[in-house]
Amino acid sequence: MVRTGLMALLPESVPDSEALRQALTHRSAGQRHNERLEYLGDSVLNFIIADRLYQVRPEAPEGELSRLRAALVNKDSLAVIARDQGMGELLSLGEGERKSGGHRRDSILADALEAVIGAVYVLTDFETTRDFVLKLYASRFASLPSAESLKDPKTRLQEWLQRRNLDIPDYEILEVSGKPHDQHFKAACHIPARELSVKGEGSSRRRAEQAAAVKAMEALQAVEKNT
Repeated sequence: MVRTGLMALLPESVPDSEALRQALTHRSAGQRHNERLEYLGDSVLNFIIADRLYQVRPEAPEGELSRLRAALVNKDSLAVIARDQGMGELLSLGEGERKSGGHRRDSILADALEAVIGAVYVLTDFETTRDFVLKLYASRFASLPSAESLKDPKTRLQEWLQRRNLDIPDYEILEVSGKPHDQHFKAACHIPARELSVKGEGSSRRRAEQAAAVKAMEALQAVEKNT
């Protein structure tokens, strides 16, 4: 059988292992699940990415390296990688979790990818695990973002305002809807000094506030450009 996606990247001894099956098993399945392997994989992943960044960015200060690492190993990035590797269809979920779209949920995909990394480490060794992780991240290391772009929208907005001696923005959650496992947030960003209020939406409080910050920044820059 031709192996594709995640299976094609795994070391030969891993695909048929009990550890891999456990790594792909969510707590909702009522079996031996992946949370311990996730814990291990998270630590191994952070070290591998930190070490690689130290090598490829020899002049970067600690703050920039930390932001780069955070951007590469956060749940959003992990979920994208997991989705690219077709992991959703490999997951073992409880019936309710599957019906509610758990195989597409970012948090479940990200946790499972960390668990797979943990399983590879348990079954092989550090060098093999590092090779596996760097294959997963090959395209991301080929185009690492700039230091400025690593700052989240709220930080960029705050720094923009502070450079102009203006007060930092206020954020307000306007609405939370949806089921507990699939919530949707609406947030507002208020900038009293410019009499500006804009709204943003997202699947978490952080994402909604960041979406509002992006819109606020765009509005402020447009006004400044035209004055």
